Amino acid sequence: MEAAGGAAPTPTPAPAPGRARPAQPQPQPQAQPQAQAQAQPKSRELFRTQRKESEGSVDCPNLEFEYRDADGHGAELAELYSYTEEPELSTNRRCFEEDFHAQVQGRRWLELDGAQQKAYVMRLLDGLEVVNREKRLKVARAILYLAQGVFGDCDNEGDVLHWSRHNSFLLYQLGTFTAFLELLNMEIDNSQACSSALRKPAISLADSTELRVLLSVMYLMVENIRVEQEADPPEWKTCQETFRMELSFPMHNEEPFALLLFTMVTKFCSGHAPHFPMKKVLLLLWKVLLFTLGGFEALQAMKVRKREELGLPPLPEDSIQVMRSMRAASPPTYSIELTEQQQQKRGHRSRRPLVKQDSLDIYNERDPFKNDEAGVDEEENDDVDSGIEGELDLMERDAIIPAMPAQRPPIERVSFPKGLPWAPKVRQKDIEQFLEASRNKFIGFTLGQDTETLIGLPRPIHESVKTLKQHKYVSISDIQIKNEEELEKCPMSLGEEEVQETPCEILYRAMLYNLPQYMIALLKILLAAAPTSKAKTDSINILADVLPEEMPITVLQSMKLGIDVNRHKEIIVKSISALLLLLLKHLKLNHIYQFEYVSQHLVFANCIPLILKFFNQNIMSYITAKNSISVLDYPHCTVYDLPELTAESLEAGDNNQFCWRNLFSCINLLRILNKLTKWKHSRTMMLVVFKSAPILKRALKVKQAMMQLYVLKLLKIQTKYLGRQWRKSNMKTMSAIYQKVRHRMNDDWAYGNDIDARPWDFQAEECTLRANIEAFNSRRYDKPQDSEFAPVDNCLQSVLGQRLELPEDFHYSYELWLEREVFSQPIRWEELLHYQ
Repeated sequence: MEAAGGAAPTPTPAPAPGRARPAQPQPQPQAQPQAQAQAQPKSRELFRTQRKESEGSVDCPNLEFEYRDADGHGAELAELYSYTEEPELSTNRRCFEEDFHAQVQGRRWLELDGAQQKAYVMRLLDGLEVVNREKRLKVARAILYLAQGVFGDCDNEGDVLHWSRHNSFLLYQLGTFTAFLELLNMEIDNSQACSSALRKPAISLADSTELRVLLSVMYLMVENIRVEQEADPPEWKTCQETFRMELSFPMHNEEPFALLLFTMVTKFCSGHAPHFPMKKVLLLLWKVLLFTLGGFEALQAMKVRKREELGLPPLPEDSIQVMRSMRAASPPTYSIELTEQQQQKRGHRSRRPLVKQDSLDIYNERDPFKNDEAGVDEEENDDVDSGIEGELDLMERDAIIPAMPAQRPPIERVSFPKGLPWAPKVRQKDIEQFLEASRNKFIGFTLGQDTETLIGLPRPIHESVKTLKQHKYVSISDIQIKNEEELEKCPMSLGEEEVQETPCEILYRAMLYNLPQYMIALLKILLAAAPTSKAKTDSINILADVLPEEMPITVLQSMKLGIDVNRHKEIIVKSISALLLLLLKHLKLNHIYQFEYVSQHLVFANCIPLILKFFNQNIMSYITAKNSISVLDYPHCTVYDLPELTAESLEAGDNNQFCWRNLFSCINLLRILNKLTKWKHSRTMMLVVFKSAPILKRALKVKQAMMQLYVLKLLKIQTKYLGRQWRKSNMKTMSAIYQKVRHRMNDDWAYGNDIDARPWDFQAEECTLRANIEAFNSRRYDKPQDSEFAPVDNCLQSVLGQRLELPEDFHYSYELWLEREVFSQPIRWEELLHYQ
């Protein structure tokens, strides 16, 4: 150990905590005042470094977070209601009980058999047909109470959730969803409610009562039926499939239900309907897309199936499983070495890593290329380095926090992965570029896209090409682009394309003509809900369905409303980020140009700077935010007596290590950013121009493997543009990228010598992509085809034999028409002959 570490310090004279720091000044009584002045800044700097490292390591533990389609069933239902709506739960119960006890004497809902429950629900549905709004609202509230799980008859939360699911299936089987859909259409078109909301200076919960009741019932039905459980009876599974088909494939040429919700979003953002309860609309829209299109695991299965259909080799790995097995932060061997060193030689310590780091720092200081701007960047990077790698410089951490390794569970010593997590991938374009460069170098001319002819190239190039071809990956998108090019080239010979009617295809076709407005509306709401956004007078009011009619008067009420507003915004961010990611992933699988169309409109609507603005905050405090009051959450508040709330209990929040929805939102937004920028140099340059590197590096403080992976991916694609100095002063990040992100052979990401790093006009790239998208959309969705491709009937008999629909009065004016149009018109034969 001592031999490996160079000259080790003698352990006896040095104090225990201080010996590991070669730079630490030793107190000397005879020191001159000048030496003391020099020692003070050094000790201050040491303290600051220690504080940074302790903040990065101790306060940010590994987050035990499992990424999935949605949070737990109870949590997803709880997020539908704001805390301001809590009194309405008892109103729903009262409406139900008044009606129920009038119809069924001396019995509870849980005691009725199936036939009696059906009969009662049918009677309730008849009550929805009345003209009087007040009576209709009372019946709707009674149905909502059923969907909420008749909590008045239940003893615990489990019972409430069970009866909520049971009643949701019962309501669906009796046609409640269709009845509520008609009522929702009526409320959307209710111009009186819109005009009264527009006249009000401040909109509150009271303006959206009917809409909130209708949307709550529909959300509860969708969410309860969507979630599968092993104990479900077969008729429920059939019911689930029927409901999915009903939402995916609308009958009688109606629009899909998701499109109606998208229309509500645009109407709200345009200012025509400021009273729409946007949180409920967005939650319902997300869950409808999740139910009809399928979640991430269903998407993976569809991808595997589609690759088989296209005759492509199977995927090298299941990305979901790989990410679940990944660990946050830097190579785990450091922690093992540290633990072993402390177990074997507690009193000794190798200095070599520190000496290396010091020498690197000296080299950085003497670097002639380093300028003042780079120095600022380096200082900014130092702020986040401790959090990025996860495990810091562990040798130094031993000196600062000697007891830290004792807290680490011993299982981590054996759970580190062997090798790199991802199989490398190579595109056809990469092989072509490699061969072109090799032929130019060794032969002096190229052979275009020929990747088979290797004559005249040296043996190592043959080996390289063989290795590249072994790892060649052909994506579904590549096949779709190739097919599209062929269809554009030969529209007559290839005939019409056979388009499979999937839920995704139907949704895209319905959204196509208003898609830019839908994307702009979603991003407007996302901007208004982002914690970094400043309140502006011209921004949209997303708090219409959380603010009470009477504003709070006590400090406690104000605190409660503040938590409610923050929670409301977080849920909106969660639903928008989840539905956008889901839409992008499904469209990419359905057809690459559908995905590119949505992506391009998101980019044009400033989605990239918006997401970067979202991350330009203390992301760790956002992820650990405690904007929830667990005792007020549904279904807890329905079955237990509410304890007295105090300012202290509200400040304390819950005991969770992090907020699930906020971490979920952050990962979704990073994934969207990755989707928008992948293989697009113009958009990667936007990341560089908006100075995203320090923002993304700060996000690496969060010790969660999946989030770190997507941040590192975003840093990797722009590394070549950030310059040599940035790469040199961020070697820890570079090694993390190497360790966690998939390798692309021939990708010169770490050095910037690649042709992609040269500046050029990036506008051409977006214009070409836009032309391809427009050609695809017009070919597939604009039914009136160009006349030059329309078939012509050249047979005289069939043309004269066609029956033409003539107007009833034609035979009265036939002779006049013949005289005017035929006989009085001179026939110019020479023009007919010369006509091209």
